[in-house]
Amino acid sequence: MSKLYIVPTPIGHLKDITLRAIDVLKEADLILAEDTRTSGKLLKHFEIATPMQSHHMHNEHKTVDSLIQKLKTGTTMALISDAGTPAISDPGFLLSRACIENNIEIECLPGATAFVPALVNSGLPNDKFVFEGFLPVKKGRQTRLLLLAEETRTMIFYESPHKLVKTLGHFCEYFGEDRPVSVSRELTKLYEETVRGTAKEVLNFYTNKPPKGEIVIVVGGRK
Repeated sequence: MSKLYIVPTPIGHLKDITLRAIDVLKEADLILAEDTRTSGKLLKHFEIATPMQSHHMHNEHKTVDSLIQKLKTGTTMALISDAGTPAISDPGFLLSRACIENNIEIECLPGATAFVPALVNSGLPNDKFVFEGFLPVKKGRQTRLLLLAEETRTMIFYESPHKLVKTLGHFCEYFGEDRPVSVSRELTKLYEETVRGTAKEVLNFYTNKPPKGEIVIVVGGRK
């Protein structure tokens, strides 16, 4: 029977992959990878010889129909992204939705994703939270920030290192300089770092120490 597996991959430390994920990747007929070069290194490390096909944000709209047709013929596929859980700020949603619409079974394995450890590491309330992913770069950014300024739940954002200072500056402007903020960088990797403080304090820190690597920002809600 055809089936699509959504398979999380490590966000840094290779040992964070699950034994089940390795089994699924070995047993699938085809692996859909965001970047076959990046995923090729992971598959080689775990001696996985399953064929790969590129599936990323620039081609997923064009390839969904053909992938659905393959699945209907009985092909078992495993979808992976470069790191973490597919469809969380990565490709995956379109194909998952198409599978559901065509009565093709999908199963998402539990595993690595960056925002959960960042949230827990932050020390901010985590009984209720909002995952925002990446803020709009230009159009709609101000509107979104004005709306989020009234959010009472803890908020989680992804950001690139070269835009972190700008985003922290916007948080100071729209949320207030005293709003609690935690920035986790390079989670599970050698230079993992979490910096906590007010929005102004964290902004000053990264203004003086330009960041590198993958970044998750956790912001306290309005009180």
